[in-house]
Amino acid sequence: MYQELFSVCQAFSGPGSTKMHYCINLLHDGFLPALFGFLLWSLPGALGMYGLSIGVSNIGESLPRAVYALLSGLNAATVGIIVLAAVQLSEKAITDKMTRILVFLGASAGMMYNALWYFPLLMFLAGVATVIYDFRWLHGPIKVITVSFQKKAKHSQNTSEEGVEMQTQRQATASNGHEEYNAGAGPSSRGKDGERLSQRIDENGSLPLTEQEASTAEDQSRIVPQERRFNISWKFGVLLIVLFLLSFIVVMVLRGTLPHKSRLYSLFANMYLAGTIIFGGGPVVIPLLREYVVAENWVSPRDFLIGLALIQAFPGPNFNFAVYLGSLTAINGEYNSAAGAILGFLGIFIPGLLTVHGTMGVWSAIRGWRWVKSSLRGVNAAAVGLIYTAVYRLWQIGHIDEGFQQGTSLAVDPWWVVVTATSYVGGYWFRVSPPVAIGMGAVMGLIWYGVVSD
Repeated sequence: MYQELFSVCQAFSGPGSTKMHYCINLLHDGFLPALFGFLLWSLPGALGMYGLSIGVSNIGESLPRAVYALLSGLNAATVGIIVLAAVQLSEKAITDKMTRILVFLGASAGMMYNALWYFPLLMFLAGVATVIYDFRWLHGPIKVITVSFQKKAKHSQNTSEEGVEMQTQRQATASNGHEEYNAGAGPSSRGKDGERLSQRIDENGSLPLTEQEASTAEDQSRIVPQERRFNISWKFGVLLIVLFLLSFIVVMVLRGTLPHKSRLYSLFANMYLAGTIIFGGGPVVIPLLREYVVAENWVSPRDFLIGLALIQAFPGPNFNFAVYLGSLTAINGEYNSAAGAILGFLGIFIPGLLTVHGTMGVWSAIRGWRWVKSSLRGVNAAAVGLIYTAVYRLWQIGHIDEGFQQGTSLAVDPWWVVVTATSYVGGYWFRVSPPVAIGMGAVMGLIWYGVVSD
């Protein structure tokens, strides 16, 4: 039961840990306790990020050099943490050569171009690619083309090697040797083929399944006890999913057609879009939010990096970063900061909670559909690839100085490479928690300042 619930939460968009917490409470106690538990889970960190946004909004244009060094150390350590998350998620997302290729292509394509519609398109194409691959829709045509070329090459080679001497030899031996060969070799060949076939037949008298077919058969034949099933009406689940899709369409259409929409509505629409297409949890949200907020010139790169570094030390899900960005967006647009924070919170969390609630109702019916699982493999692989895109882009703007408040590459000094490597190695080999790694980055940033300022 737990493993299946975990699969449902990880397979669809939204914050994985938050959805898992919500679903457990939903199954045990119902909707209202689940909603209350979600608020207890997320509000402490959200309130902390809101307070941080108020403080950051009051920071002047220029800061002491020691503060810039501290922030650069925080950013370098954050990059190491995100690299670690990318590697760990890759180990889970890569199940075969196809998903390995999709992780690579997702990362590469994400670095090449930026647009609000681009990341969703990449993940959609990855899902289609795995369906085509798993159902072997292109294997047949490719095999036919390959065999055709091989036959043509072989025929051309045989034709060039044939001569009068070979033809004469074939005519001379056609009446005796060829018949003896057929009489002796035929049964032996058939016997060997029959022996091979008998070795492949199992005890039940049927051919063994491939690994993929066996996995599908195991999933479909497994019986979940009644008391451990998702006792949520599939009709209600379908209704929730349909309502969510309709709301998503309405929000996106208005976002693209309204001539004079307010910044707060644009903020909510961008957060709603991000919450809908984020597969893989907190690390994946970083490149999306940067494109959907910083690229819109709502929040400065410096303020984005400050929040990104500090959220690693806050409790709760990383999706609370939307609260910080929403508040700053409202403040910079001369709106109420609380309104921006609330819209950011609702926009980023509602899609995941609605879809997982609805999916739990229909999962028992669709869990055996091969194309559903196949497409999710591709979507997850592409989403993990986008984390490497985030690593590259954050690396390019991670160093902050009084002359580079918009951020420049951390490669400006080898020390920041050491900070990033320390954060990664500490988390991967020594199980150092993210808050501790962030603190180490801050200390190493101050050490760098002490050395270069002398």
